[in-house]
Parts: sequence; C-alpha cells; structure tokens
Amino acid sequence: MKVVVDDKIPFIQGQVERLADEVVYLPGAAIGPADVRDADALLVRTRTQCNAQLLKDSRVRFVATATIGYDHLDTHYLDEAGIQWTNCPGCNATSVAQYVRNALMEAEKAGLVSLSQATLGIVGYGHVGRAVGQALRPYVKRIVVNDPPLSILQATLQDIAASCDIITLHTPLTTDGLYPTWHLVDGPLLQSLQRSPVIINAARGGVVDEEALLQALDKGLVRQAIIDTWEGEPAINPTLLRHAFIATPHIAGYSADGKANATQMTLEALAQWMGREIQFHIQPPLASDSRTGLRYSPLEDSEKLKADPAGFELQRGKYPLRRE
Repeated sequence: MKVVVDDKIPFIQGQVERLADEVVYLPGAAIGPADVRDADALLVRTRTQCNAQLLKDSRVRFVATATIGYDHLDTHYLDEAGIQWTNCPGCNATSVAQYVRNALMEAEKAGLVSLSQATLGIVGYGHVGRAVGQALRPYVKRIVVNDPPLSILQATLQDIAASCDIITLHTPLTTDGLYPTWHLVDGPLLQSLQRSPVIINAARGGVVDEEALLQALDKGLVRQAIIDTWEGEPAINPTLLRHAFIATPHIAGYSADGKANATQMTLEALAQWMGREIQFHIQPPLASDSRTGLRYSPLEDSEKLKADPAGFELQRGKYPLRRE
C-alpha cells in the first residue's frame, strides 16, 4: 500500500506509516501524475488539483482532502472513475469562528462597528456559519441567517443587504446547481446595501466579486472589508489588499486545533477505507498566550501579508502556532 501525502498536512508525519507500507511526502502544488501513478491513496490540501489530468493513469482509488472545502477535487471525475473521496466538514469551524469574532473585536476598537448595536448577517449556515453564530451571539444585538440549500432561510440576501451592519460569508464555492455561490456578492447586491456594513470573506475567494467590492468600498457602500480568502490566490488583488482593514493569507481556519481535527479525520477516513481499526489521537502543542483564545489578533497576520504580499504561500505554510 502506497500513499502520497501533502507534506504541509500538520501533525501527520509518522501517522500514515501506521497504515501504509510506503509513504511519500511532497509539496501539494508539486504533486504530479508521475508521483501518483503507482499510489493507492492520496492525502491532500487545497493546492492539489485532483482531476483526470492527475489521476487517469494512476492506480489511486482513495482521495482525502484535509480541508472543509473540496472545490479542488473534480468530484464528478472521481465518482465516474470509481475513486472514493472525502473531505473534513466542520474540522476548523471553531477556528474560523475565533478569527471572525476576534477580527470584529479589532474592528470595534478601530471604531468601525459597535457590536452590541449591530445586526450580524451570516450567509452560509453549515458547520462554520453555526460556529460563527455561536461565538458572536453574546456580543451582537441580532443575528440573521441565509442558507437556502439547508432550507434555513430566515432572511433573503436582499433582507441582509437592507438590515445588516456586518455580513460574514461561510458558503462553499459552487458554479452550478440551484444555488451557485460564485460571485454571490456581486455589483447589484453591493449596490443594494443600506447600512454600509463591514463585509467578511472567510469562505472562498470567488464568493465575492472583488472588483465590485472595491467599487463599493470607494463609494462608501461598504464600510470596511475583512478578507481571508481571495480570488486567484496566491496571486491576490493588491488594491483590495491595501484597502482591506484586515487582509490575511487564507488562515482563518488555521488554528492548531482545526488542523489537528482535519488530520485526525483524514487518517480515520483512510483507515476506514482500508478496513483497518486503528485509533488516532492527534494533539496539537500549546501556543503562546498572545495567539490563544480571545488574545489572538488577526491584525498581526494582516500586517505580515500587507508587508509581503508575495509571501502569501510561505505565510500559510509556516503559519505560527495558534490555539482556540
């Protein structure tokens, strides 16, 4: 049994070896057809595009991504090819909630919003959206939710545009189906905003039309932006980077707790696929007090990215330890 593993999956080295005879660790973006040709399973993150181009001449029959998002998996191809695949829903939900809560606390300190008087709109109410709601319920005046795919439609997008002081996005990135989310936040929606909200994107870059967002910021339709996920990353929009109050390199879900959860879920899925009964207990190390709980400030990560936009991938890959 041979398994190819993205070498940036945290806390995984030494664990896959409990299941496989041969384990090869490679940078996710560098994994190519030659690397997987004789592999049985592939464990990845978002930087590996798992599609026919990568896998058609391989013997891979199992793909796991140690992430919530799976838009880098061509699931249609995988299903047709008989390749079992899995992701890690909810693994870093509380990590993203910590990021959103703490970022909004910084926004309040900067005079951008008064949380106790604010109506918070959550677009996307799966694992992450629910965790964000739970984290912010003690701080905000009111929460409204929009998630048609889950039949949770307390508010339409138009209602949220009209009534919310903060809009935070937690949808997957989809381009088809009944409720596509690509450019869900577009020019017409931004033009309809009534309360000049703070907009947070910690979902996927393509959920927001970034050029339209810049125009809305320029016109004062949007008070400020907190951006963790970007269109075209790691080649991110330099103008939006400069204008955003907080701009971070796709690390909202990067707490050590979230990473440990994802790694454990990935290992358990691999073991189940192999028919093995092995227990995994992935425990992250302690972080400094300044990067733990309410004391963690996303401004620190934002300052690094604004000072070195070209270091986007390096800052993700070497993200300093943070605990929830």
